[in-house]
Amino acid sequence: MATEPETQANATRAHDTTLTFGDDFSAQLAALEGTVSAEEQEAIAALPSGSALLIVRRGPNAGARFLLDADLTTVGRHPDAEIFLDDVTVSRRHAEFVRVGRAFDVKDLGSLNGTYFDGTRIDVARLADRSEVQVGKYRLTFYASRADLVAPAGA
Repeated sequence: MATEPETQANATRAHDTTLTFGDDFSAQLAALEGTVSAEEQEAIAALPSGSALLIVRRGPNAGARFLLDADLTTVGRHPDAEIFLDDVTVSRRHAEFVRVGRAFDVKDLGSLNGTYFDGTRIDVARLADRSEVQVGKYRLTFYASRADLVAPAGA
């Protein structure tokens, strides 16, 4: 026959609903909440001047990261796009990110569903740190190099 402490311990285990999740789940949850995980913070902190990082916050591959380190980076459903977003809401040649000095512009390429900057449909817009860019059903957050945040843009 079980003693009273053993019975209480068994009852506690029977009602324990605490679950633990792996790092992948934590990263996906952070992406949905728009928070920056420790791993993402490290990636952002390591960005050299003249580069930036896009992190997918919503869409089929939430949590994916794309480095902007070229003068021109294309986005679309075309397999040759530097940022390939495989969804029918994305045009084959949807948008492009253009480096202007140490800043970046996003430019819509006449896409059917448009490109949005902080919720507003745009033709072209200058990105600011933590801006949101929407391409089809994908929502990406833009993170500028920390080195460029302290230096004047366009220099």
